[in-house]
Amino acid sequence: LAQLIESGGGSVQSGASLTLSCASIGDTYNIDCMAWFRQAPGKEREEVATIDQYRGTTYADSVKGRFTIFKDNADSTLYLQMNNVKPEDTGVYYCAAEVLRCSIVASVAGGGGFGYWGGGTQVSVNS
Repeated sequence: LAQLIESGGGSVQSGASLTLSCASIGDTYNIDCMAWFRQAPGKEREEVATIDQYRGTTYADSVKGRFTIFKDNADSTLYLQMNNVKPEDTGVYYCAAEVLRCSIVASVAGGGGFGYWGGGTQVSVNS
């Protein structure tokens, strides 16, 4: 895997919907776990959602029922569908990937277990 490139961020009103995309450039045959993280100003990076073939999808409590992570296996593009966004969803959203399964790599706090990262896309939610 050579590169992860996020897109789809922007400035929206509270309650709106937004879909983020993460394109994978290079070989992805050995990638198991993919995830979305976010970092708000002045805060630590936090895990938003993960996906792999072993345990499916997981979500942070703060986004459950509003966000959906899914993947197009044909080209390994990762998505994050964000519905009913709130001002507290504001931050830079990062895509991450790793060759290990999520149960292993996601156990490291703050995404430290992931070796592949995108450059991030800004999401701003206005109240």
